[in-house]
Amino acid sequence: MDLVTVKTFDSYFVAHIILGRLQSEGIECYLKDEATVTIDPILTNAIGGIKLVVKKENAATVKEILKKYDEEYLNAATCPQCGAHEFNYIAKPGVTNFFTAIFTTLFGSYAVAPDYVYQCGQCGYETERLPGFNNLEKEEEMI
Repeated sequence: MDLVTVKTFDSYFVAHIILGRLQSEGIECYLKDEATVTIDPILTNAIGGIKLVVKKENAATVKEILKKYDEEYLNAATCPQCGAHEFNYIAKPGVTNFFTAIFTTLFGSYAVAPDYVYQCGQCGYETERLPGFNNLEKEEEMI
C-alpha cells in the first residue's frame, strides 16, 4: 500500500478538523508526526509539520475535496471595506519579511518563516484573521 502526503499543517487543531471531515466522507487517512509537533512545537519546521497521509489512489480525490474546503472557508469571509468574498493568504510585505529573506539567503541553514496575512482581492484590505470569524470569539466570551 503506497501512501502519499497531500497536505501539511502547523496546527493540530486544523489538522484534526480536516482529518475528521475526510473520514466522515469515507476516506481512509491519518496524521503523521502529529505527536511530535504537538509535544514540541519548535520542531514543526524541522520535520515539515503535521502531514495528512492518504492512499496513493485517493490522493487526487482528496486534493479536490481540500480545494473545495479552502474555497468554502475563504468565501465565508466578507471584506469590511468593499464587501467582497475574495481573500488570498499571502506573505506580509514589510521590513520583517525582507530581512527574513536576506538572513535565510545568507545563512541557508537557518530558515525563518515569514509572516502571513489575508488580503482582499478587490481592495487590498489586509488582516491577520478572516473578517467575520472574529464574531465567533465574542460570542464564546459571552457564554
